[in-house]
Amino acid sequence: MLLIITSTLLTLFGWFSSGPAQNPAGSLKWMTWDEAVNANKLKAKPIFVDVYTDWCGWCKKMDATTFSDPELVNYLNNHFYVVKFNAEQKEEIIWNGNSFKFIGNDKNGAHELALSLMDGRIGYPSTVILDPKFSRILLSPGFKDKNSLFKELKFAKEELYKKISWDEYSKK
Repeated sequence: MLLIITSTLLTLFGWFSSGPAQNPAGSLKWMTWDEAVNANKLKAKPIFVDVYTDWCGWCKKMDATTFSDPELVNYLNNHFYVVKFNAEQKEEIIWNGNSFKFIGNDKNGAHELALSLMDGRIGYPSTVILDPKFSRILLSPGFKDKNSLFKELKFAKEELYKKISWDEYSKK
């Protein structure tokens, strides 16, 4: 009897728990860092990381405008693993043999993985695009509209970084 109750509770918990973000049709398939790492093991793709904080107004504007554009959503969902990374999250991440933790106090601080992705330069929002081997293709601080972000995404997806620098490409 206890086994049946436990099984039922685990099933219900799995059914109702939020787990990975639900993805209504036409929205980005946001992943956690760990989910993207694991998905990339099964099928290699570039990784797009939106580094944000809860208090960042420009981050919220980007969510409401850029990240809700249907064309951009479709492109990101089809060609990238899309990670939403809170730079102030407190949860430790173990990755690639390293432990990344939140450093600071309750009012100030940042997660070590965010700092690593952004070369220690704090600024939100920031987008980071990594190749399937987790080498950084592009670090781009600040708000992006649809067209600006598309240019960065195509630079990464089409592997133009192997032929031309971002500075040269962005002037075109």
